[in-house]
Amino acid sequence: MALESISIPLGSEMPSFVLRDPDGVIQVSDYAFGKKGLLVAFTCNHCPYALAVWPRLIKLGMHAMKLGVNVIAVNPNINPDYPDDAPERMAEKIKEWKIPFPYVFDDTQKVAKAFDAQCTPDLYLYDANRRLVYHGRLDDNWKEPENVKRQELEEAIDALVAGKPIDQKQSPSIGCSIKWRRG
Repeated sequence: MALESISIPLGSEMPSFVLRDPDGVIQVSDYAFGKKGLLVAFTCNHCPYALAVWPRLIKLGMHAMKLGVNVIAVNPNINPDYPDDAPERMAEKIKEWKIPFPYVFDDTQKVAKAFDAQCTPDLYLYDANRRLVYHGRLDDNWKEPENVKRQELEEAIDALVAGKPIDQKQSPSIGCSIKWRRG
């Protein structure tokens, strides 16, 4: 089921996390930040919305990292009903897509809940002080990259790095609902 990300007040402090990638490498939020900030992308392997934006997210991630904004992708869909999102499949996608930033999993789903993440993709940009400066969509056309007219997340990253104001009018991301486990 498709839904939108929810509104989160800009300036909110980033929740802390300790997550690992499919190879067992631990990523700790306190050490994940680049000099200018951190982009946290809740995403997965199976959702059509996430699949559509993965190539653009990878390209944007490389751009952001060159500017001092680190990137981490978090898969909250570790659910037996969705085997395509299992850590073993994540390892395959890391190699296949040549993901240049950490792609970790949230097997307890506590991190996704702490962020109030709703969908894949759900994108959060934090400044170097751990304050939310952008929470919205990657661009204005998730389905047809050739028809993108505005790359809102890239604009926000560039403004953050340049020390310029970030547009406060932010459109929500849309994607598949996070596959919450029962119980």
